[in-house]
Amino acid sequence: MKTLIFFIASVLISMMGMSSNHEKTEFKVYGACGMCEARIEKAAEEAGVKTADWSQQTQILTITYDPVVVSLDEVHRKIAEAGHDTEEVRAKDETYENLPACCHYDRREDE
Repeated sequence: MKTLIFFIASVLISMMGMSSNHEKTEFKVYGACGMCEARIEKAAEEAGVKTADWSQQTQILTITYDPVVVSLDEVHRKIAEAGHDTEEVRAKDETYENLPACCHYDRREDE
């Protein structure tokens, strides 16, 4: 009986390891301060990414995510909904304007 339980547990654990197909990528997200960093990372995590790290200096967000769980389009949209333009999705003007003044970054006109 113990052998059967051990076997089943081993199979389940190995299957869980195979199903976690995490990918790492990075893309530009516009922001201005530490409050932006917290908001951007939170939005990415709410979209379903495993890890999110945004650099104020480079304006680059690095994420680890499972493409079965969340698409990159969803991550971009969620960040834009929080008020931050990404290289793929522009935040609504009203949402951007509602950010605290310290969070107003220079928006690109061509978007």
